Amino acid sequence: MTSRATPPPRAPRTPAVLFDLDGTLVDSEPHYYEAGRLTLERYGVTGFTWERHLRFLGIGTRETLEILRREHGIDAPVDELVAVKNRHYLELVRTSAKAFPGMREFAERLLAAGHPVAVASGSSRAAIDAVLEATGLGPLLTVRVSAEEVGRGKPEPDVFLEAARRLGVAPADCVVVEDAAPGVEAARRAGMRCIAVPYAPDGGAPGGVPDGGVPDGGVPGGGVPGGGAPGGGTAPFASAGLLFAGGQREFDAEAAYAWAASGN
Repeated sequence: MTSRATPPPRAPRTPAVLFDLDGTLVDSEPHYYEAGRLTLERYGVTGFTWERHLRFLGIGTRETLEILRREHGIDAPVDELVAVKNRHYLELVRTSAKAFPGMREFAERLLAAGHPVAVASGSSRAAIDAVLEATGLGPLLTVRVSAEEVGRGKPEPDVFLEAARRLGVAPADCVVVEDAAPGVEAARRAGMRCIAVPYAPDGGAPGGVPDGGVPDGGVPGGGVPGGGAPGGGTAPFASAGLLFAGGQREFDAEAAYAWAASGN
């Protein structure tokens, strides 16, 4: 009679959580707007508005400046524009960057439960480091990936896939936390689950939705599973598994943790 050993039960997977930075972990979009405005002004472009800035939410610094350089006929190379904008940005965030309280609570909850965490951002590595240190999030989030370190920025999945690689976690075992549609799409292309918290300036109505759409229909303290109804204002976030449609004012760290840890 042949005996067959019973394999040990597979240990439950502990999902990794990958955070976008600007507009998700920290309210740094006003600093990015001002840095961009000052940069364009230096090269003779005036009238860059906050509303115009919001259309670039979720797009990396280099990609944004490539578009603006082309639209305004700026002769300077994009590397120069990136350096100038980063210099302005770093001067601003080192003195006034603030983390969203709910996101800090969420990160602390994840670490306490043993979940791997990382930051995956379209910002430069210098900007990521400066923001995390200025907000006190640095010791919590030591694995950091910048779009500078990968071939393509969001909505391509490269930055998230590299973060998963560094954590030693399969993409299917990752949850992305994002505030903008390009990042949500990047998570989908990476084969990762996603929590969407649309950016809402000053705690008001969420912004940064392409073509003027505004997310709506949120459930305070719970989020909307599945990203909202097709055809509604939540369409840019439709692929997100959990949507806090009201942005940070509706974000609930415990609800987000329960969904992320569940593996659903």
